[in-house]
Amino acid sequence: MPSSLVSPHTDNLAHRLWRYMQERFPIFEHGALIAAFSFSGVALSACLRGSNELPHLEVLLTALLAALIFFLQLRIADEIKDHEEDCRFRPYRPVPRGLVSLSELKGVAVVGALLQFILTLLLNPFVLWFLLLAWLYLGLMTKEFFQGKWLRAHHLLYMGSHMLIMPFIDAYITACDWAPAAHGPPDGLLWFLLVSFFNGLVIEIGRKIRAPQDEEVGVETYTVLWGMSRSIWAWLCMLAATALFALFCAQSTGFLPQTATLLAVLFACGVTVALNFLCHKNPAAARLIEKFSGLWTVSMYLCLGSVPFLMGL
Repeated sequence: MPSSLVSPHTDNLAHRLWRYMQERFPIFEHGALIAAFSFSGVALSACLRGSNELPHLEVLLTALLAALIFFLQLRIADEIKDHEEDCRFRPYRPVPRGLVSLSELKGVAVVGALLQFILTLLLNPFVLWFLLLAWLYLGLMTKEFFQGKWLRAHHLLYMGSHMLIMPFIDAYITACDWAPAAHGPPDGLLWFLLVSFFNGLVIEIGRKIRAPQDEEVGVETYTVLWGMSRSIWAWLCMLAATALFALFCAQSTGFLPQTATLLAVLFACGVTVALNFLCHKNPAAARLIEKFSGLWTVSMYLCLGSVPFLMGL
């Protein structure tokens, strides 16, 4: 391990993992989005099944902690499947430069899975089926469905196959509410799962739109793969698709007019952000797209789940 790259204090595993998290999984930044994601999933499920009581604390904590671990496991899965490319093209990242090893990250993922299992078992054993399904899909993603070379040659299929993990995670989160309540999956839940899928695509495309001066050799951003105009159009199409399914979902909760108004305003802002990037093509405009993708997603989840539920209390 090159001493020029790793400080003497990084011999401590906890310290090294914390540095890794700061670089690759900033807990406070990601935590806000994941908290909105998990609470809204639980709240939407409660709203759809007609409950006007706040979810129990164990339901909220299980959904939040399990979701947080799921997204950390997704990050670790990316480290595993992209390791060769990272070593070749991105040696500055934590794993290639020796800050942490893949075996250490795999250990973190396993410990996280054990915690997810215990929390789920204590909450409701039936929800374990949804946890197992999410794990199975995550494992297949890590192996790139044993068709990595073919999938990477078909970018839309590659992106879509990886974003399908989002409905699996959301199915688990919503089950944390309806299963302990001895209720089946509520009507209207399918629309929320579709919203999660397309929101994942919004974030995925948004974080890989870059200005020309920020492109890196060997990094397949969508602005490299599709060009600036097509990548922007793809991003706007994902915004539109998410908004469409969100309206269907909002109709199930009786919050359609408010949701439609918010989405119209947000979509207009998204178009403005997109045009700004096409006009200026600079790093600041590209970063604005990524930040707006996060804002769009948080607003969407809060509007669909949290706000209707809290207003109905």
